[in-house]
Order: sequence, then C-alpha cells, then structure tokens
Amino acid sequence: MSVNSVMTYSRAHATVRALYSTMLTPETWNALLAAENLDAVLNILSKTVYEPYLSIKRELLTPRRTVYQIRRHLADIFEKITQLLSEEGRQLLLWLWRLYEVDDIKAVLRGIESHADWQQVLLLLYPKPQHAMLSLEDMQRMVTGGDIARAIEVTRYTPYYSTLEHALERYKAEGSLFPLEVALDLEHHRQLWQSIEQLSGLDHEKAMNIVGSMIDMDNLLWAIRYRVYHHLSEQEIINYTLPFGYKVRDADIRAIAAGTEIAPLVRRIYPDLGGLDVLERIEEEAGPALQRLEVTLQQRIVEMCRKVFIGNPFHIGIPIAYVVLNEYEVRDLTVLIEAKASRLPMQTFESLLVFQPPAYHTMR
Repeated sequence: MSVNSVMTYSRAHATVRALYSTMLTPETWNALLAAENLDAVLNILSKTVYEPYLSIKRELLTPRRTVYQIRRHLADIFEKITQLLSEEGRQLLLWLWRLYEVDDIKAVLRGIESHADWQQVLLLLYPKPQHAMLSLEDMQRMVTGGDIARAIEVTRYTPYYSTLEHALERYKAEGSLFPLEVALDLEHHRQLWQSIEQLSGLDHEKAMNIVGSMIDMDNLLWAIRYRVYHHLSEQEIINYTLPFGYKVRDADIRAIAAGTEIAPLVRRIYPDLGGLDVLERIEEEAGPALQRLEVTLQQRIVEMCRKVFIGNPFHIGIPIAYVVLNEYEVRDLTVLIEAKASRLPMQTFESLLVFQPPAYHTMR
C-alpha cells in the first residue's frame, strides 16, 4: 500500500472511528424496545446522535416524518465520508448511496401511478446530500407532472435515464411499473459491481466481502421471490436477475429458475445457515419464510461489518462497514418507530429486526 493510501485511510479511519462511537448502544436499544409509545422513543432518541434531526415541533413528528428526519443522518455521513476517499473509493460509496436514490425514483413512480400528491410522496424519500443526482425539486416536478413518461424525462441528465427510457415501452405495453423497477435495480447493481471491480488489492477484497455479499443477497432473494411468489417463468427469472456474483453464481440463479430444490442450494452457498428451518418452508410459506431468510442474510452482513473493525484499518472496508451498519440501524429504527406508534407487542415485530434483541449486547 502506498504512502498516499495510508494517509488517506488514516484520515478516513479516524473520522469513521469517531462516528462509529456515536452509534446506538445496546443499552439504548434495550430502552427503545421497552418504550411504551412513540413519545417515549422520541425522548430516548433525543439523547443520541439523532437529536439534531428531531429538533422540530413535536406535533410534526408523525411516525413517517420521524423516519424521514433520522434518514438525514445517513445522508450526512455519506457526505462526510465520501470527501475523505480516493476517487475509486468515492465512486463505490456514491453507488452505495444511489441505492436510496433508486428507491426514491420507484417511490415517485408509484406516487404518480396512485395519483398521490407531492406531500404524500415527500416523506417516503431519502433526504438529498449534495452529491444526489436528482434534487427534491426534480422529484417534485416528476410527481406534479402526473405522467410516467414526463417523469422519466426529468431524469435525462442522470445515470438513470437510459435505463428508464429503455424500459418505458414495456411499461406501456404491460401497464405495470414492474419493468421499470426491475431495470433500475439491475442497472444499479451492475454499476455497483463495476465500482468494486475498479478497486485492487485489499480494497477490492474488503469491498467484495461486504458489498459483493449484499449484491448476492439481493440476487438470490430476487430469484427465489420471482419463482415461489410471483411464479415467473424460467426465462423471466434469468432475465430479471444478475449473471454474476461473489458467492452466488449464475449457475445458482439458473438452477433456482429451473426449479431445483431451494433449501439444499441455499445451504451449500451459506453453510452456516444449516439450522435455519424456514428454508424447507419457502415453497409453501413464501412470504414469512422469505422474510426470515432475508433478515438472516442481513444479520450475516452486519457481522461481516463488525469484524472489519478488527485488524488492519488501511482499506475501504472500514468506511463501507460503517455506512452499512448505519443503514441497518436506521432500518431497525424504522420498524421500531412504526411498531411503537401503533403500540404493537414486541413479539409481532422483533423477527423483523436485523439487530436481534438477544444479540444487542454483541453489537460492539
């Protein structure tokens, strides 16, 4: 590793370590789980790194608005960390961020289809950092235009335009957003994969371990979901998935598409999931079983991220691990906020949490 790389990662590592120390502690998570309602959750979060984002009038902090506000923390840390990295590392983090932008575009398109107004759509979106390709004003124009084709035209000078424009005919023919959404997901993951491949040495290894595993997870879940939930044909499944991966290979995806038994295949790819009994029920209980598999795979990624903080710090794995851990923190907070606002008992939502309650003490 060059002297310049060591200097770059020294600055990034020091910043990330300081930020990492502000993540929610196991004690805070336990308090949040014990909270009686949304007011109690907000009181606890007011003593954490999320306090500045929740410093607005209490009556405005509906569950949806609360989630929107805490997502601003994600935007801020991406903004801060990308400025500390080399060009190759910066591009990888930008494509990680653009997953949220892809989700925003999908939310906007759904809003147009359902004739939602801008205020309804707004709080479903992620706040925009400076490096966002589409501003909130752009997305507002997409919604108020009231037409999918006009909305796509707003994206003309972004990486999303050619993908959306190419899928537009299928949208018109089928009358469904599915072709547009799948095209966005696949193209984003191709670009994310290419950004990993631009790296070398330890950077490539660490990025592939975490981000490659995330791409694998999505691709595998897409293939299973298309087969057992949407009942798509073999060729459609192949067309709507990626032909590459880290541990999940094209042959695995094609085997799922062709109807091979899912449980043995998943256990071969992930030997540590041997005790996950829901795998045998995926064909019969597509929704609950797939949800359990997804959470379990997300927990594996969380563990990978934690382990990155042990050992040599001079690689891109440290900033990647930190932003990914923050993403899952915000996801768990989203589940918890909605559940507490509805006063749901913990047993109704704990299986959705990536940081599982019995394992909170291991977060550090």
